[in-house]
Amino acid sequence: MKLLPRRSFIEQAGLLTLGASTALASTTPGSIVSQNRRRVLRAAHLTDIHVLPNMEGLQNPVDGMASAIRHAQGQADKPDLIFFGGDLIMDALKQEKPKVIAQWETWEKVFSAEVKLPAKLCLGNHDVWGWAIHDQPTITADTHYGKGLALERLGLVDRYYSFDQAGWHFIVLDSIQPDYGNKHGYTARLDDSQFAWLARDLEATPASTPVCVLSHIPILSACVFFDEDLESTGSWIIPGAWTHIDARRIKNLFYRHKNVKICLSGHVHLADDVTYLGVRYLCNGAVSGGWWKGPYQEFGPAYALVDFFDDGTVENRLVYYRS
Repeated sequence: MKLLPRRSFIEQAGLLTLGASTALASTTPGSIVSQNRRRVLRAAHLTDIHVLPNMEGLQNPVDGMASAIRHAQGQADKPDLIFFGGDLIMDALKQEKPKVIAQWETWEKVFSAEVKLPAKLCLGNHDVWGWAIHDQPTITADTHYGKGLALERLGLVDRYYSFDQAGWHFIVLDSIQPDYGNKHGYTARLDDSQFAWLARDLEATPASTPVCVLSHIPILSACVFFDEDLESTGSWIIPGAWTHIDARRIKNLFYRHKNVKICLSGHVHLADDVTYLGVRYLCNGAVSGGWWKGPYQEFGPAYALVDFFDDGTVENRLVYYRS
């Protein structure tokens, strides 16, 4: 091997170091950033609002929901649309129907008064009625049992769907499937018909079109490790209700479609930014913080501003809307 003179070595090493730092400076997780990229869309991602009629001992959920919406829409650089990421009401899983309807009426009152931008909605686990009290025949016989009531109140025709905007393809998933074998009443996965639909939808999307996936429950997440004191058992055992138990087959599907760039989620009330095999998974906290009782661990009430660029990259910023 030919040895370089010390000065040449230092000069070339300096160039290599400069090249490395330049590459780091010009990248965001999972993607190369074009110097000439152009922002084509800004979305506000509001998840885990958990609104309900005001209750003693809680910060005012009605005012909180309204404040978050106003703050997002009041940005000097205004969003083009709002993603509502599920868990829109406090809880329907364990509540009798009149209490669930009262929560939806509260949601509808604030939504109709405050939302001035186009909105896309996603179902959360707490939006599903009765799965945690499935042993009551009067509930299970009701046509609204499960997701029916939420779909009706939200005006959603389908529990999962896709749309195109500003050169991006957006897919909204339904993460919540019944599982009466655990205390939650649900597990996080795609049912087979939805997974088949997702595969067809991705196949039909041009490879040059970047894809963003919105789900309530994270497909892949790091912050779920800290949702409770899991390490006290001596093992990191993550419940299937916290993050997608079918993440492997979803990951395998995404790997065949390199234009899947971003997955947005909530559910955990914590925030993280995980990149795996070129896909960036963003868990964006909670509008309600710790269920309207202040922060949850290190994360207070927040929403996210997500900027989408024409090169398939995004910039994601958590916004704490309450001082």
